[in-house]
Order: sequence, then structure tokens, then C-alpha cells
Amino acid sequence: MRTELKAEVEIQVPFHDVDAMHYVWHGHYYKYFEVVRTKLFQSIDYDVLQMKASGYSWPIIETSCKYVQPMLYNQLIQVSAKIQEYENRLKIIYRISDAKTDEKLATGHTTQVAVDMKNNEMCFVSPKFLLKKVEECELFL
Repeated sequence: MRTELKAEVEIQVPFHDVDAMHYVWHGHYYKYFEVVRTKLFQSIDYDVLQMKASGYSWPIIETSCKYVQPMLYNQLIQVSAKIQEYENRLKIIYRISDAKTDEKLATGHTTQVAVDMKNNEMCFVSPKFLLKKVEECELFL
């Protein structure tokens, strides 16, 4: 059975993320995705510094967000991320929910590809360095 890699964070929605109606502006959802994605990469010891040291950058080539319920100022939210694919690209799926009720507020995904920093060429298979990091990880849902 393949291990699923997952990370979660809780965030209290700050005032500077909301509009005049006290709703979170739609663009900030991607910031919350980034916060949990960073934690996920750190959990497998492959954060931005390790990516750079391995000789690869990982630009996002596709992203989406489905807004289910609005998020409000001061609301405590739980943001989760799970690696869905990693052999040829990194596809990470996200869920944002109310931390108290677990009501789904949003879902989404990002897709990233490895780019060899020596020649700026996209890789069609994930680098062995990443594959090793994922296979060594023992995080379970």
C-alpha cells in the first residue's frame, strides 16, 4: 500500500485578508494553500532550500480553487494538503474547512513540474532526489 503524504495547518483569518464585507478575498485562498504546501514539503525535508540545493526548481504550472462557503474575519480554519501525484509531476490537493465544525469551505489543487536549473529544461519524470524523499517518508493520513 502506498503511503499518502499529508500536512495540516490551522490559520486564524487576519483582518488584512478580508474585504469591506469581512469576507476573505478570493486570492488569499492560494496563500493558505502555500502555507500548508510549505509545511508538507518541510515534512519530507524537501522545502525551497533543499529544492534549490538539488538543482531543481518547481514552478506551479496549474492551479484551481473551488469556493464552497465564504471565509470570514477571525474565523479559525484548517487547511490540509495531500500529495496526489509525484512520479512525473507534483500534484497537490487541498481542502479548507472550518476548524470547529469541519464544514468544507474550499477545495483546490496545484500542479508543479521539475525544471533543471542548469539548462532551464522541464523534466518529464520527477528527479530521483524527490522520489527518494517521498519513499523515505512515513507520514500517514
